[in-house]
Amino acid sequence: MSLCEFHYFSDVLGMNRTANVILPNRGVAGSYRVMFLLHGLSDDHTIWLRRTSVERYVDGLPLIVVMPDGGRGFYTNAVEGPEWAIAMGEELPEIISHAFPTGEDWCITGLSMGGYGALRLAFGYPDRFKSANSHSGALLFGHNEEAYKNQTIPPEFRRILGDHPKGGPSDLVHLATTCHKEKLPKLRIDCGSADFLIEDNRSYIAKLTELGIPHLYEEFAGEHNWAYWDVHVQEAIAFHRTNLGF
Repeated sequence: MSLCEFHYFSDVLGMNRTANVILPNRGVAGSYRVMFLLHGLSDDHTIWLRRTSVERYVDGLPLIVVMPDGGRGFYTNAVEGPEWAIAMGEELPEIISHAFPTGEDWCITGLSMGGYGALRLAFGYPDRFKSANSHSGALLFGHNEEAYKNQTIPPEFRRILGDHPKGGPSDLVHLATTCHKEKLPKLRIDCGSADFLIEDNRSYIAKLTELGIPHLYEEFAGEHNWAYWDVHVQEAIAFHRTNLGF
């Protein structure tokens, strides 16, 4: 396999950005499926390679894995700040498609902030991402009004969400409520039973069930850590393989 540190200029963000890209073995025929693999709030584009064996897990597959640096913007368009959803959901796919032999079948996976981001981009760009997986996702980001009432939301997040995010374009509950079900990607969500976000995940799954949106949800023993994600990213890859047929 080959590993590429991919540098590019983002017109949307107005700055140079970096992504790590895993490329298939030379003997694996293309064009290739693509998986975006998103990091969490405190990390960057290097973390999946540093803390998991994802390169080994995709060995031999006709799959390009793109691990972008998503900053701390939750992969959504900030009310006051960068338009991360456009940068990740529109601009970067165009750049990757220009640089590598990609096909039309794309999927997306992420953890924590990136778990939220995987669903945010999947709902926002269902024609691009046909399969999405959230690990330990912050799925009620932008929906929890109590954080606003109690003034517990950091200013950094308030700049992203604005003063009234519930029901807006960064609210995953709202996006699920207003989506076109026939266009939705295949959805898988998992979370560790001892994760501090477990109740948010359960609440979100209850909403998906209420709305009749097809999904797969699984809970496993584990916490909000790399020991959990290194194991369960393998199930995400298997989920995407089933949905994209490779």
